[in-house]
Amino acid sequence: MVKTETIIAVANVPESSRFYQNLLGCKGVHGGETFEILTSGDIVILCLHKWGEHKHPTMASPNDGAANGLILFFRVDDLPAVFQNALELDASVEKGIHYNENSLKNQFTLWDPDHYYIIVSE
Repeated sequence: MVKTETIIAVANVPESSRFYQNLLGCKGVHGGETFEILTSGDIVILCLHKWGEHKHPTMASPNDGAANGLILFFRVDDLPAVFQNALELDASVEKGIHYNENSLKNQFTLWDPDHYYIIVSE
């Protein structure tokens, strides 16, 4: 079996953790100022890493175009509830719930606090 656990660099780990927990209903299981693991049940859905910590070359500085070429894509069971969470967070919603002709699914798009582009799909 192969599994992926995406790690993104963020300016403020606790703030980003709260954003994703409130948006997706996931749980933080690591905690701390420099690293967080977010889970849904027993599945890791995203890890958050503070910019410039631990000398990872691709996470040294946000000025290096970190989010270019990356989309965080989440599938959820209750799309309307997650969209409502986004509204309550006053998140920067790019496009509300709409039907995507390519995926044949409903989805919405938004930006997280570190300007990562997110698609949330059913």
